[in-house]
This record gives sequence, C-alpha cells and structure tokens, in this order.
Amino acid sequence: MTSVTPAPSATPPPSATSATSATEDLIAAADAHSAHNYHPLPVVVATAEGAWMTDVGGRRYLDMLAGYSALNFGHGNRRLIEAAKAQLERVTLTSRAFHHDRFAAFCTRLAELCGMEMVLPMNTGAEAVETAVKTARKWGYRVKGVPEGRARIVVADGNFHGRTTTIVSFSTDPEARADFGPYTPGFDVVPYGDLEALRAAVTDETVAVLLEPIQGEAGVLVPPPGYLAGVREVTRERDVLFVADEIQSGLGRTGRTFACEHEGVVPDMYVLGKALGGGVVPVSAVVSSASVLGVHRPGEHGSTFGGNPLACAVALEVIEMLRGGEFQQRAAELGEHLHAELGLLAGAGKVTQVRGRGLWAGVDIDPVHGTGREISEKLMERGVLVKDTHGSTIRIAPPLVIGKEDLDWGLDQLRAVLGA
Repeated sequence: MTSVTPAPSATPPPSATSATSATEDLIAAADAHSAHNYHPLPVVVATAEGAWMTDVGGRRYLDMLAGYSALNFGHGNRRLIEAAKAQLERVTLTSRAFHHDRFAAFCTRLAELCGMEMVLPMNTGAEAVETAVKTARKWGYRVKGVPEGRARIVVADGNFHGRTTTIVSFSTDPEARADFGPYTPGFDVVPYGDLEALRAAVTDETVAVLLEPIQGEAGVLVPPPGYLAGVREVTRERDVLFVADEIQSGLGRTGRTFACEHEGVVPDMYVLGKALGGGVVPVSAVVSSASVLGVHRPGEHGSTFGGNPLACAVALEVIEMLRGGEFQQRAAELGEHLHAELGLLAGAGKVTQVRGRGLWAGVDIDPVHGTGREISEKLMERGVLVKDTHGSTIRIAPPLVIGKEDLDWGLDQLRAVLGA
C-alpha cells in the first residue's frame, strides 16, 4: 500500500532543454485555447503512480495535494483501475431511465458506510451541494411546514461549497463571488466556529445549517472544540437539518471516515464527492435518512450521469477499501507525524500557524519567506507539488498511500525552502 520511491534528483535531467521546451509549448497552447479560470503551477504532468507524478520531461514530483483529496487512494490505484476496466467492458451509462446492476449495491453500501438509509447520487461536489440545498428546502416545505418561498439556510463565512450561481451567492470570497450576480437569496452567513452567532441566526424559517466540518479552501480551518457538537444540539432543538459538507474532509482524510466523527457527531445529511470517485471518475452523493431524501418524487431532480454504472463500480471499490479502516488508521498515524514535524517549523518561527487533522494541513508561511504561491513554486523546483490559498498559506494533503519516507522527504524540501 505504501508508495516508497527514490526522491527525484535536484539536478535537471540531461534532456532539460527539450523538456523545458515541451513544457513551455504545452502551457502556451493551453493559455491560447483555454479560459484562464485557473493559475496552475508551471508543470505539465504526463503520468502518475501512487504519491508520485512525472512530467513531460521525465522529472518526478511528490504529490502533496492529492487533487484536493480526490486522490486519497493515490494515482492509478490498481484496485480502482481494475474495477473501472472491468466495468468498461460491460456497460458505462444507462441514464436513470433504466436500472443497472451496480446501482443497488452502491446505494446500499454507501448508506451503510454513513450509517444512513438513502443515497441520492450525482457527479460533482457542486452538484451534490446543490442537491443538498434543494433537498433541505423541499424538506422544509413538505415536512417542517415552512411557508412556501421562505426557507432559509445558515452557512459559515469562509466557506467553499462549489462554484454554481447559487453556491457563490453565499460565498464570502470576493474572487469566487464578484461579477456573478444577481445572487440567490435565502442564506444567512455567520462567522465560522461561532456557535452563539449560529444559534442567533436560526429562526422558525431555517431549514438547514450547511457547514464544512473543516474548511479546506479557507486554509484547513478546524473549528473550536465542541463547535460541531453544539451545532448538532442547536439543529435538533430547532428542528433544522445539519448538513455536513464532507467533500474534502470525508472518506479517510482526517484519520476517521468522516471529520464529524472527531466530535462524535452524526449530521442529518452527508455531502460527499472527490475521493468517492477514487481519482478515476467524478462521483458525488447526498446521503441521509428516508424521512429527508424521501421528499423527492420522480422528475423533480436528477442527473443523466448521476449513479452511472462506471461510477458505481469505482465507488463500490472505494467503499470496500474504507470499510476495513486501514486508510483511516494510516491517515491518523501519518497525520500525527506530519503535524508534529510542521509544529517544529512553527516553533522555530518559520511558519506562523499550522492547522488541520490527519493527513491534511494548512500552513501559514511567515511573509518574510514569500507568499504561498512563491513557496509553492520553490517547492515545485525541488520536486514537491502543493497549492497555495489566501496569500501566505499552503495546503498539504498527500495521498493516504504515501510512504513515511516520502512524506519526510517532502517535509525536508519545505525545510530547505524555508531555511530551517
């Protein structure tokens, strides 16, 4: 399961000139013909395996981002690839106009993993969040009895739930929100981690509280101890759904199957994605009780590709891999080591703060060493790939299959960049 491989040489390969040319040509072509809605690091990946990626010039890089947790099980995981290949030979898409023979097992196993009753499958994380919003509103009208058109959902500032028009309507990130109005009403934004502010925001017209148990895009922000348990208490008292967006934090990343488990909390609804597709295909889902998801009727909501046979086959293997707990335990153990090592950097004054759980960390770089983007570029030069966010922060989230030796090598490169 581990991904122990020799560290890449800091010396450019003999074909460095041609490799640089190929990289520059491909980046130039992408810049010329694709919308500039991303600002990727200047590396062009050609192949990948485990925790390692190789660029078009043959240079290898340690992946310390894992596709924002979509690659929890590593690149090219053989179990997942074989599951996909086997299904490719059978049937890949039926649409939900017909049943297929992988659907029931997928819904059953995922519901069991979550301790829930029903599953509504979609494709992307944003689709799943939209599904959760629609479900909560419909539940509010049909079950709670909120007057039509009056349902409200409480969310937290600093959130990142996706990029649809409705979702960015309750974003507090100017880059994600600006110039996309008019915005969808019906959301109340409160400070993340402030239980009293959340309690005050809940009214008789509130149908749901939608939160990330750990805010990833905001810099891997972990709420204060007792916060999630407090949210669970408030939502029960006020007959409000607690919707946990575990798209990044769920499925093993934090050392538990779900981040909510760290406080012994079970929400009313899980929103899942990213790792559910094993880095092979996009798979997402909303998982809840029959009393909540049972509000949907045929024709009211759906997706052509949601719950397709290929997606179900891969996700079933993901679920099976998580059932044994090996990946969760590995994330917990390596995560403890990761945070101990990063804590030493904080103690030495090289970073100002470290946050996170399991194999997931937000590291605030002392500005004297550069911006998050500059640190990411310097790490790339040394064969490590991470991603910056919000100025001075870098995120570290390697595949859960990473070997301890590889993880230590990656941390050595961060120390070198920071002069530690």
